[in-house]
Amino acid sequence: MNKIDATIALAGNPNSGKTTLFNTLTGARQHVGNYPGVTVEKKEGIYQVNGRKLRIVDLPGTYSLTAYSLEEVVARDFLVQEKPEVVIDIVDAANLERNLYLTLQFMELGAPVCLALNMIDVAESRGVSINTDRLSASLGVPVVTTVARSGKGKEALIAMAESVIDGKQKIRPLTISYGKDIDPALAEMDGMVASAQFLTDRYPAHWVALKYMEGDEQVRKLGYAQDAKVSDRLDQVVAKVAQHIEDTLDSYPEAVIADQRYGYIKALLKNNVVVHRKDPNRLFVSDKIDKVLTNRLAGPLIMLAVIFGLYRFTFTYSTAPVGWLETFFGWLGGVVDQGLPDGLLKSMIVSGVIDGVGGVLGFVPLILFMFLGISFLEDSGYMARMAYMLDRVFRFFGLHGSSVMAFIVSGGIAGGCAVPGVMATRTLKSRKERLATILTAPFMNCGAKVPIFMLLVAAFFAHHEAEVMFIITLIAWAGALLAAKFLRSTVIRGESTPFVMELPPYRLPTFKGLAIHTWERTWQYIRKAGTVILGISIILWALMTFPGLPAAQRQSFDQARKAILTAASPADREAVQAGSNGSLSDTARAVRSRLVYIDHQEAEKSLQNSVAGRIGSALEVVSRWAGFDWRTNIALVGGFAAKEVVVSTLGTAYSLGNVDPDASNTLSATLAAAPGWRPLTAMSLIIFTIFYAPCFVTIVMIVRETGSWKWGAFSMAFNTLIAFTLSVIVFQVGSLLGY
Repeated sequence: MNKIDATIALAGNPNSGKTTLFNTLTGARQHVGNYPGVTVEKKEGIYQVNGRKLRIVDLPGTYSLTAYSLEEVVARDFLVQEKPEVVIDIVDAANLERNLYLTLQFMELGAPVCLALNMIDVAESRGVSINTDRLSASLGVPVVTTVARSGKGKEALIAMAESVIDGKQKIRPLTISYGKDIDPALAEMDGMVASAQFLTDRYPAHWVALKYMEGDEQVRKLGYAQDAKVSDRLDQVVAKVAQHIEDTLDSYPEAVIADQRYGYIKALLKNNVVVHRKDPNRLFVSDKIDKVLTNRLAGPLIMLAVIFGLYRFTFTYSTAPVGWLETFFGWLGGVVDQGLPDGLLKSMIVSGVIDGVGGVLGFVPLILFMFLGISFLEDSGYMARMAYMLDRVFRFFGLHGSSVMAFIVSGGIAGGCAVPGVMATRTLKSRKERLATILTAPFMNCGAKVPIFMLLVAAFFAHHEAEVMFIITLIAWAGALLAAKFLRSTVIRGESTPFVMELPPYRLPTFKGLAIHTWERTWQYIRKAGTVILGISIILWALMTFPGLPAAQRQSFDQARKAILTAASPADREAVQAGSNGSLSDTARAVRSRLVYIDHQEAEKSLQNSVAGRIGSALEVVSRWAGFDWRTNIALVGGFAAKEVVVSTLGTAYSLGNVDPDASNTLSATLAAAPGWRPLTAMSLIIFTIFYAPCFVTIVMIVRETGSWKWGAFSMAFNTLIAFTLSVIVFQVGSLLGY
């Protein structure tokens, strides 16, 4: 039963319910990775039926198969190279005309297409009725109605797919007439392609000709690499047609092709033969809600209230579980401390692993509730409304409306990730707007920064957690927009381009969908803590442990301890050396207190003398202006690799310096009581964390997306300079005001 019997590709426009259907079909039997050689997410799962094991692949959401974005190229290449037995095209039943544009392209490519009319319940509530038999007969493909979020129609959909796999449903290829100007040229090009077997091992001949006519860069590059002469002849035909269309229609081939496709769709749906609308002028429920939620005045205020409510929800329900995990890791550290003999192994496990990684894992409940809230906003359709409302603001700062989604994905509502945020800029057509978005998206509060904020908020702003997190979010947005305005006014000058986006209907998210989306993101966080953060924590522990103190200094501390014990009475000395805690006399407690002080001094000196300590101390000459001591510097340097490391490094640094057997404080409590720490210091560190250099993986992604290490280096330097300048201003002004 390990053999895959067939592959089914799920395709469709964004917001068509494609991923919801994928989750409904595969449930927990799915895994997420990347397509080979690219950073586009790849989701696969298994569906078993009638003794068959079907591989379900969720293709990236696209509006077309022309190579405008990497997602479109990936979807197209998967269909061509993997040749799935069935392509299930999920279309929004309430928006057939727009969604069928992609369907036609699948059919022109020769893919074995089945049509899933999804969200049929929404369509019917809008007075739309669809004659599926007529639509199927007109298109020549099987059609099934579904409601992905409830699972309605999934059995019929799979049965339809099986009939295609078994050859019971014959799918005929589609050829559309593109008019008297383009059709003769396509026929001529089709002949050239077929006779030269030009790219025909990969694509149908007619489709290659069509892509040349549309100016598809990827196909043209592939063609030029295979046979430059044939490619040039095809380009000459296209140039001749393009000039004729410009002279006669003041247009260009790609626009004419798009118009003809939409004309074909309108002819298909005309005269209420396939689609019937009871009341075309009816105002739908989503439209009525939008009149309030996207109102020019009330909309932004409601949006801010929603974000604040998300933080209130997160802190209200995550505080207790976070406390339980902190207690657990404290208990675990104590058990290991008691069970292992003193030495480097014990120090590495307790300080490097348990206190380092445990400090990050302790925030898992908080991250989980944060992602749960964000998933609800996304699945309900409200996140798209946020992007719509913020478009007006973004245009003022020289960005594109689509930049909003890159910001949100990066952590516009705390908890995203800058890596997919940078990738999300591929939808931007303007290179300058895309570059400005790439450079400012990392200012958002990604999931890696959240534990740092939570640690500092819990330590110094415990009674106003939601309020402070809300303020941190506003600071990140304001800083990113101002930085974008600066960049667009200086190094990346250029005009803004218009913005159009689709607003999906409001839906009540399903429990299953929320659970899958929340768990996927939370598991990524846990996996990162158990791999990347674990490795970096151990490396940083080593850097904070070696080379240790010189022999002469260790000897002086040993002599100081010996002198204290010699001066003590025999009974007190025996009680202290026996390790008794609860029944010590006052004099014995005084002896132990002096010994703890000596141990603490030795640990402090040893940490300062380590490789990491020396780096942190060297930076302190500059960093003290922002209120950062050498320990904080070590954590921030580690944060260049991954921001979560800041918490784990602080945990390790303060663990190495903690030698009091009675001390069992959480890291938040330790920082609150540590010398040099105060609310102003915490706020300065929060400001620095928001803005300083992106993590290493994000830098690599910036380099890949911009095609130059120059912009990766610029991002590190530019962001860190902004971060340090703002932190110094906050700390120095706050100090002058007496905070």
